[in-house]
Amino acid sequence: MENELVQVLVDWGCFGLFLSAFLAGSVVPFSSEAVLVTLVSLGVNPVWGILWATVGNTLGTLTCFGIGYLGKEEWIERYLKVKPARVRLMRRFLRGKGALMAFFTFLPTFGELIAITLGYMRANIYLTVVSMFVGKMVRYIVILLAANHVISYFA
Repeated sequence: MENELVQVLVDWGCFGLFLSAFLAGSVVPFSSEAVLVTLVSLGVNPVWGILWATVGNTLGTLTCFGIGYLGKEEWIERYLKVKPARVRLMRRFLRGKGALMAFFTFLPTFGELIAITLGYMRANIYLTVVSMFVGKMVRYIVILLAANHVISYFA
């Protein structure tokens, strides 16, 4: 099923990449990296691919931030499947580190938890978005460089 969805998103080009990255940034488990690598290998400019993926993924993660910002623990548990105890634990961890920790929202599972907690803590939205954007962009650049290296190894 996921392979067919990836193919549809690849067929949609940069909009499909944006959509896949948005889904991957939210609570939906999805791999936008596969769409990015495929599109770049098909000739999409890597700079545009990275930009579309980064914007989509950042906006997707902001949905987690928004739910945390609303501060309703029952919503966090019901819709995001995160136990309130985990949010409290992450809140203690993030205290004093500020919105710069949003850089690490690219991490699987922990990234969503960081975003939820930053929203719950009412972190500075501007600093959060910039930090989040930079972290996600660095991840996509590293993924493309690694994929390019692996592909060139077999070519």
